[in-house]
Amino acid sequence: MSTVASAAGAAGAPGDPGDIPQARRRRGGVVWSILRSRPQAAIGGGVILLTILVAVFAPFIAPYGPREKVGPPFAPPSSEFPLGLDDGGIDMLSLIIYGSRVSLIVGFAAAAVAMLIGGTIGILAGYFGGKSDVALMRVTDYFLVIPDVPLMIVIAAIWGRSLTNIIIIIGVIYWTGTARIIRAQVKSVRERVYVRRAQALGASDSRIIFRHVLPQVAPLLVANTVLTVAVAIFAETALAFLGLGDPSLISWGRLIENAFVSNAISVDAWWAIAPPGIAVAVVILACTLLGTAIEDALNPRLRVGHLSVRRFRLRPMPSKEAS
Repeated sequence: MSTVASAAGAAGAPGDPGDIPQARRRRGGVVWSILRSRPQAAIGGGVILLTILVAVFAPFIAPYGPREKVGPPFAPPSSEFPLGLDDGGIDMLSLIIYGSRVSLIVGFAAAAVAMLIGGTIGILAGYFGGKSDVALMRVTDYFLVIPDVPLMIVIAAIWGRSLTNIIIIIGVIYWTGTARIIRAQVKSVRERVYVRRAQALGASDSRIIFRHVLPQVAPLLVANTVLTVAVAIFAETALAFLGLGDPSLISWGRLIENAFVSNAISVDAWWAIAPPGIAVAVVILACTLLGTAIEDALNPRLRVGHLSVRRFRLRPMPSKEAS
């Protein structure tokens, strides 16, 4: 009997603190395993990485400068200008390459702001519960019911049309979904055995949160942040199209706005509108594919507890000889 007990103690019970380093090592390479095992994650990650490289090396890739006039206004696509020219005679391909910089900066920076606010509120509400949970969730509900686009228009008009203001506006508005998801996961984590043991041993709340709770919800927080990048890029495009973006910077939304202001549709200059719109759609789709794949692989509420078509199979009937 003692031998069995000692063997069980050496192996470690589920949720024992001794198992945590091994679990952390598994989580360390989980993103790479997701990219290898899920084609949609590989495609989304590849598109995002390619877009980032294009934005970083824009001065070396773009054939012309972003303000260099190289031909007549609205010149159609040709071998020299694959995507045509805009109303100022500037190469559209060069504008899209340079515009990716602002769109990606706003997307990733606003998503980081939303992750910081939503993650903090979700962890505090889920871990402490009680009145803190009620108060923080009521604030979250108030932000959820406010229409996002009118609020962004009003705040952008009041604060000004700088890039920093746009990032803060989008991040402050789109943190609510992150907070609700993280709160639900933290409520589950705080009931686990190793968290209860740490509380019984007198560990402080900050130590438990940073050492036990945060590592468990970090992958889900990363997945939700990737999804928020797509929302932030779309929001920046909408604000720029409405004329509330930074007028001194070139972004995909600004290109679409310039095309509409210069009546590109009336002169059938589709190349001034379609390429930046396609670029926005492709990057948003890539972020959605990557974020959905990571969330599906790391969120236990999506991975277990429900029947999945991919995992459901019928057991073979036992034969009469076996019986």
